[in-house]
Amino acid sequence: MARLSLNQATIKRATVVEAVEGCVRHGIESIGLWREPVADHGLDRTAKLVADAGLRVSSLCRGGFVTAVDNRAALDDNRRAIDEAAALRTDTLVMVVGGVAGDKDLIGARQRVADAIAELAVYAAEAGVTLALEPMHPVFCADRGVLSTLSQALDIAERHESVGVVVDALHVWWDPDLDAQIVRAGPHIASYQVCDWLTPVPADVLLGRGYPGDGDIDLDRLTRQVAATGYSKDVEVEIFNADIWAADFDEVIEEVSRRYHAIVEPAL
Repeated sequence: MARLSLNQATIKRATVVEAVEGCVRHGIESIGLWREPVADHGLDRTAKLVADAGLRVSSLCRGGFVTAVDNRAALDDNRRAIDEAAALRTDTLVMVVGGVAGDKDLIGARQRVADAIAELAVYAAEAGVTLALEPMHPVFCADRGVLSTLSQALDIAERHESVGVVVDALHVWWDPDLDAQIVRAGPHIASYQVCDWLTPVPADVLLGRGYPGDGDIDLDRLTRQVAATGYSKDVEVEIFNADIWAADFDEVIEEVSRRYHAIVEPAL
């Protein structure tokens, strides 16, 4: 249980206080925070709350969305996100890079991501923060993430010491080149996130995540591959699911802990 992190999105309706208190009650030592609820509670207050509770912040989500032709405002917001991550004493800022811009230029959008990361990497390095690029399942290419494979994310990350990648089971499990790319990722893995891919896919595919063990992903194999790279940081359980969001927080956290212990932890 020492490496389990509850990503706040799994109990989306919870405030920062409720999420932190839930982790403490269930013996979870780490939490993945999101910028919006942190802003609602206050950055400094959240940093103190987490520290007083004895928790680690495994990551802050999210930076990114830098694919617009004019992305100056996004770059400014990402610098603020880097500062927030540093204030929360986490070294990992998850970057959801953004979808295809209005010009429908996918190649150009990917180049703008590379250019933006190159500019932000220097600022992140000075703050002691890693920009963790999250490749996303191709179904999200239009609106959330033009980096669709781990290989595409690594092509950028390998150029900068302060840039890494997120291995999110939901987003990478389908990739026919995944085995080789996880080996390649090695020291660049900044975060490992787990959930499961549910079939049939719901109308809103974003909400098609389930508890580990409820879907189609071979999490035992994937976790063993990630562990074999030497990854030793926290493992976040991050679930987007309307039914889970509507459930009692403590019941959800208890089930997260149970699934982690049964399915994920033995492979680490």
